Amino acid sequence: MPEYDSRALWEKLQLDGMQAGLSWITILRKRETMRAEFDGFDPEKIARWDQARIDKALLNSGIIRSPNKIKACIGNAQAFLDAADKGEDFSDWCWSYVDGKPIVTGLKNYREGATKTAISEDLSKALKKRGHKYVGPVIVYAWMQACGLYNDHELGCPQFTSVQDHAR
Repeated sequence: MPEYDSRALWEKLQLDGMQAGLSWITILRKRETMRAEFDGFDPEKIARWDQARIDKALLNSGIIRSPNKIKACIGNAQAFLDAADKGEDFSDWCWSYVDGKPIVTGLKNYREGATKTAISEDLSKALKKRGHKYVGPVIVYAWMQACGLYNDHELGCPQFTSVQDHAR
C-alpha cells in the first residue's frame, strides 16, 4: 500500500536493509522485537546511539545482531535527520522519484517482475550519496514495492486496485 509518512518509510527501509542476506520471514518474525529495541525506529533516538547502546542491542537475540547493520541504521538515522534539518521531507523526496504516484507495472504473473529498475538504481545511488547504507538497488526496489511506489501486484489481484485507490 502507498506509504506517505516519512518516519514509516524510513523504518521500512531499515527493515529491508536488515533483511539483506536473510529470508523475509526472519524479519517478519523479529519485527516487533526490533521496533522495541530500536526505540520505535525513531531516527532522533537512534542517531544518538553510542557503543554502549550498540552493545546492549547486540545482547538481544530477538533482533538481527549484525554490528554492521546496526551501525548502518545509526548512520541512516543521521542522514535522514540531516536532510530534515535542511528542510527536506523524506516522503516527498522518495515519491519524487516516481512523480508522486505508484508506477504500475501491469504484471500478468508476478514471476515476470523485475528485481531492480533504473529508478531503484537511481534512488539507491542518491541514498548512498547521502550516507545511507544497505540500500542497494534490489533492496530499494523491494522497499519501493512494499511502500507502494511500485504497484507490482498482478492485474487480477484485489490488492492491485487497492494500491491505486490509496494513492494520492
